[in-house]
Amino acid sequence: MHQIDAEAVERLVPMSAAIDALEAVLAAGLDPAAEPDRGVADVPGGQLLTMPSATASYAGVKVATVTPGNADRGLPRVQGLYILLDGGTHTPLALLDGIALTSLRTPAVSGVAVGRLAVPDAERLVVFGTGPQAWGHVEAVRAVRPGLRHVDVVARHAGRMAEFVARCRAVGLSASAAKADAVARADVVCCCTTAREPLFDGSLLPDHATVAAVGSHEPDAREVDAALVGRATVVAESRSVAARECGDLVLAAAEGAFDMAGLHTLDALVRGEVRAVAGRPRLFKSAGMAWEDLAVAAAAYERWAAAG
Repeated sequence: MHQIDAEAVERLVPMSAAIDALEAVLAAGLDPAAEPDRGVADVPGGQLLTMPSATASYAGVKVATVTPGNADRGLPRVQGLYILLDGGTHTPLALLDGIALTSLRTPAVSGVAVGRLAVPDAERLVVFGTGPQAWGHVEAVRAVRPGLRHVDVVARHAGRMAEFVARCRAVGLSASAAKADAVARADVVCCCTTAREPLFDGSLLPDHATVAAVGSHEPDAREVDAALVGRATVVAESRSVAARECGDLVLAAAEGAFDMAGLHTLDALVRGEVRAVAGRPRLFKSAGMAWEDLAVAAAAYERWAAAG
């Protein structure tokens, strides 16, 4: 069994390739609703997650930990490993770095959605957060909207916000530290935080804007408010996962602002069965699913094998 470390994952599968891999499996007919449920076990200090998935060609499972206290230890909040298996014989093929895989596939799936939902001439991005997911989302939005020119960065830690702004400028983007009301000028907003309460006033968002919210997978946590959910065209990976894990939608529905029957799915969006409604924002709410890990892990393995 081959080991593919974090550096190799990043080298083998650039963001655009990860987005293409996810779109390809959805276009080929993968049904996210048929996926096994994510296993979540509460353990001292956090959670242990197991995420299995399988296709005819490959099977795999990610074992990940979520440890909120690790931020104070200088360690990643999310850690893990991915085991890729042959789809027919289930022979182990590769062991991949789980942090790198998660850091890639989460913004890549947002890239799939943003590529279908955002206005073609999107230029202004607001990012909430400064961690690996925030940077991954800058890369994902650039991959699907090459006209992106400016990034507003909203974060609690002034030093990290300044570093993130500098990182954006280093790759040729205009960027600035901002407050939450920057969403009033946004074409795209990416919420990449551990927040449990809404990050901004949803009524401020322009009617044409697209939001990707990826920071939580718990029914009592949300990054966007009911005002946004209620006025948006809403897309999620799976209706059943959304009803169980997506607090942004669950809480809006409980407050009477949103009917879960109106939720659209990502596979339908990719097949062209969902259209953004003019005069309404667009919201992609992601909880993260195992098929996304499998698609990107398989792409990394195939590129590694092709390189000899």
